[in-house]
Order: sequence, then structure tokens, then C-alpha cells
Amino acid sequence: MIELILSWLKDIPKELVVMIVGALPISELRGAIPLGLYYGMPLGKVFCLAVLGNLIPVIPVFFLLEPISQRLRKFKIWARFFDWFFERTKKKAELIQKYEALGLMMFVAIPLPVTGAWTGLAAATLFKIRFKYAFIAIFAGVVIAGIIVSILSTLGIMGWEVIVH
Repeated sequence: MIELILSWLKDIPKELVVMIVGALPISELRGAIPLGLYYGMPLGKVFCLAVLGNLIPVIPVFFLLEPISQRLRKFKIWARFFDWFFERTKKKAELIQKYEALGLMMFVAIPLPVTGAWTGLAAATLFKIRFKYAFIAIFAGVVIAGIIVSILSTLGIMGWEVIVH
């Protein structure tokens, strides 16, 4: 599957591909940083591109998630999707409920599935965290997650080289 996706993206500059993967809700930094390293880019460049890509959707999604979800809820399939999405976010967001912006930062900083900037944005919307606090918290969480993923990816590459040689 990844081969197919990479073949679609082969004519796009690799830097832009890393940013796009960083901006996607499923992959975010967890996919962008290893991909950039796979492409042979220096870690510092990969880190900056992945963080920037992950942050690009933050402002529009923060302000558009609620109004768009309200409009789309008029259709049964979208109503089910948003009910499921927001309910799942609430279940995963005890940290945010308890500590608000600080909890949001910690939630986003954990580089596991369903804990990135996109879910953090949904939680910030659900718990009515003001934009400036939400943005700072998500920004800090993305940077921390980027550092963690960079370290783990680098250690993984080093471990792989030891195994191969």
C-alpha cells in the first residue's frame, strides 16, 4: 500500500510530500518524520517540515470544525461520523478535561494513534478552550511529539544498521 502511495507522490518534491504527510490526520508526525528520513533528508530539515506540515491545518480546522460538523450533521451518515468522532475524542481526553490547555499539550505530545494535533483540535473545540491557549498547547505538543518521534526514528535506523551490518 505504501508503495502505491509513494508512486502517486513520486513527481512531487520530497519536502512537500513530508509536509503533506505531516498535515494528514492519520499519519501526522508519526508518518512524516520516518518518511523524510527514508528519503535521506537530514533530521533537522525533516523535523521542521513535519512540524510545519502538522501545524498548517490547526488554524482553519480550529475555526471550521464546529460550523462544518453542524452543517454536515443534517445528513445521517455525517451525523453518525461526527457523533462517533466527538464521542471517541471525549473518551480519550480525560487529561484535557482535567488540565485544560496543559492537558491538551500533553495529549498532543504523546505520539500514539488518536493523540495528535487533529484529535487535540477536536478536543479543544469540544471543551471550548480559547484559540490562543489551544494553539500554544497544540504547537508545544507537536514540537514535543516531533522530538520523541525523531529520537525513536533515529534509534530505529541505528538499530537497523547494526542488525544489517
